[in-house]
Amino acid sequence: MTPILNVPFLPDEHYIACLEQCTADLESVHFCLEHEPCLDSRVRVGNAGAPAGHLAGLARLPGVRKYALLNSRFHDPRLLVSGRGLQPLVRTLSGLLDRELVDGIVYCDHYLLQRLADEAPELAVRLEAVPGVNTMLDSFAKVEAQLASIRETGFRTPAKIILDRSLNRDLDRLAALAQQLRDLQPGIRIELLANEGCLPHCPCKLSHDAYIALANLDGRDLTHDLNCRAGCIRLLEEQPHRLLQSPFIRPEDVDLYLYHVDTIKLCGRTLGAGFLENVITAYRRRRYDGNLLDLLDATAWLAERLYVDNRMLSFDFAAMLAQCDNRCDQCGFCRELFTAIAHPLPLVIEDRRVRAD
Repeated sequence: MTPILNVPFLPDEHYIACLEQCTADLESVHFCLEHEPCLDSRVRVGNAGAPAGHLAGLARLPGVRKYALLNSRFHDPRLLVSGRGLQPLVRTLSGLLDRELVDGIVYCDHYLLQRLADEAPELAVRLEAVPGVNTMLDSFAKVEAQLASIRETGFRTPAKIILDRSLNRDLDRLAALAQQLRDLQPGIRIELLANEGCLPHCPCKLSHDAYIALANLDGRDLTHDLNCRAGCIRLLEEQPHRLLQSPFIRPEDVDLYLYHVDTIKLCGRTLGAGFLENVITAYRRRRYDGNLLDLLDATAWLAERLYVDNRMLSFDFAAMLAQCDNRCDQCGFCRELFTAIAHPLPLVIEDRRVRAD
């Protein structure tokens, strides 16, 4: 069996035991590092990530490639200008390399990549540099430019490329780009993100990533409030059928995409081990008989309000949406389908009364 999944690693004993049971399906894991300020792409105000000692569980996944996340949209310029500021990160990565617990880094900010290479060239030559999904690689020219820039820094050329989620809904472009990349670099693995659940070509995406980086720098997180007032959460509250326009890949549709790509990335590390175990199980089985929202990261908040019956999406759902021209104002397909397969869940009010003994 060829391993196809790239999943988050969490320093949680039960979750690590779960990963040990499915290593045959795991191509790689990705994980955040303890660092102040946070260097990855999730808000972690007051939660610096996993101390290096807590990453020892990575050793229990032999044969699974391991990638450290340094994929914030941007970083504090003072950190990058000062060589001393990068030394704690250099020491952490060097320690993980010496213990064979990391194969590469995932980045978005090329300034960080270049400055790391400047300060620790002996480290760069030992690590793959993988452009993160938020570099939005959706064309051959973009991928080629990233690979050229990586080579110039001295980091190792990545063994895989994570393509932009927009290609999940354009199989013709996906197939053509995948072939171009294999011609350029034979043996390269191509990856897609399956379960983010965000809007297609989201107009808030770049700003959202920037606000996350700002929150991790100044210690105040207003990203959720902003999304409720002016972003994706507001839109989905008003038009929940737009969920079906999201370029997610259902477990049932994985094999369709494996004609073109090699691996499938699953996300949701901030939602905890229970969420991830459920998601990994579904994608390993290529089937999920529950609420589609239980599998999606960015729209997990909707799962307590709506039930979207994944079983009622037809076997050719992905193929149909791959033909979509995104002219939603002229088409009622998603709205009609959503009405047929979704229903609101009853409001549950937690009983917080103090009971007398």
